[in-house]
Amino acid sequence: MTILEAIILGAVQGITEFLPVSSSGHLVLLQRIFGITESALFFDTMVHVGTLLAVVMVLRRDMGRILRRIFQPLTGFLILGTIPTVIAALLFGDWLEHAFASGGYLGFAFLFTSLALLVSDRFSRRSGTVRPEESAGWFDALVIGICQAAAIIPGVSRSGLTLSGALSRKLNRDYAARFSFLLSIPAILGALVLQIKEILFSAGPEETGGALTTIGIAPLAAGTLTAALVGFFSVQLMLRIVHERALWGFAAYTAALGGMVLVDQYITGVFF
Repeated sequence: MTILEAIILGAVQGITEFLPVSSSGHLVLLQRIFGITESALFFDTMVHVGTLLAVVMVLRRDMGRILRRIFQPLTGFLILGTIPTVIAALLFGDWLEHAFASGGYLGFAFLFTSLALLVSDRFSRRSGTVRPEESAGWFDALVIGICQAAAIIPGVSRSGLTLSGALSRKLNRDYAARFSFLLSIPAILGALVLQIKEILFSAGPEETGGALTTIGIAPLAAGTLTAALVGFFSVQLMLRIVHERALWGFAAYTAALGGMVLVDQYITGVFF
């Protein structure tokens, strides 16, 4: 992987992590287009770390409230919401590695994201009482956490599904977006811990992963920093979009992208 490719991938990660279009799906697609095969899942995790830094900066007030008073309902909600993702990662880790490398489910995953966005957006805008932040409970956190666990599949949007889960529970859009982004923090840190061997070992890819050797420190740093910088502006944009606009535009985009990927996977075979 070249530094330029890493910067492009980092920028795409920064833009798409917070938009409900699946950043992982876009990274897998671009890695196929660029012909990048080395340590794809590890690079994906590192640029996610970059966007994690962006979340911490933008939501620093929420983070400050959590750190000042650790034992509060929001902390419990974040822990509960993270558990399904941890279980899914432990159970399906090997399959997930294969999914990132092959991109075999990418087209269908994009279409699933599109359907989830359409259903949740329509459901949330139907007549009914929108619940305030104070009404959020343990079951809400569990529903959103299960949605996040489903989004470990490349092409299924984490922000899209967690937003869908929150909106289906009639939580107000501002809280839904903030909770979705806060929930990404433990998920990304957990993914980094699970792949720590990629950092510690530098043998050949057939032995231990050797991500620092196969990718290189400079491309990793460039991609991570770019993701952080671009993500800082992207998360602020998404907070405004969720509050003011419908999500059908993102649904149309992921549906079109999913359709094109399926055409390539089953007909043209240019990249898959």
